[in-house]
Amino acid sequence: MKKFMSVAAVLMAATISSTTVARTPRDPSTEQAGLSRTIASLDTAVFDAFNRCDVPVQLRKHASYFAPDVEFYHDTGGVTWSREEMLANTRQYVCGKFRRELVPGSLKVFPIKEFGAIEQGTHRFCQFGSGKCEGIADFTIVWENRDGAWRITRVLSYGHRAND
Repeated sequence: MKKFMSVAAVLMAATISSTTVARTPRDPSTEQAGLSRTIASLDTAVFDAFNRCDVPVQLRKHASYFAPDVEFYHDTGGVTWSREEMLANTRQYVCGKFRRELVPGSLKVFPIKEFGAIEQGTHRFCQFGSGKCEGIADFTIVWENRDGAWRITRVLSYGHRAND
């Protein structure tokens, strides 16, 4: 009987303990901080490759962050409807000409329930030849997280203006 009571007490304690753990709420600020770090890291990686896209392996790396059917909306350049079309524009207008820099403190990240995240910020563009950062714009990127793999499905780059 004593053995039975001891086993019952252990089982009851385990049940109470697991119930308590199950009811412990997640800390949304911790989750948000983790998501923000993930997206900031992805932003760094995708644009590090973008900034060196005149090297073919870097252009391929840059391309790997985008869904094949990515939509890219650019206020002065128009719309592209695929990764290949977007990459053709990147090759023609970007590679070897300028680099993109994220404006410090401008990055914001918002979760999309059961999909991924929205990234917003401001970036500037600096000429390789002169080193001058003459253009600035706002951007929004939609990231999809499918089975732990992040990829860009939509990009908006808008409000292009001179960098004051």
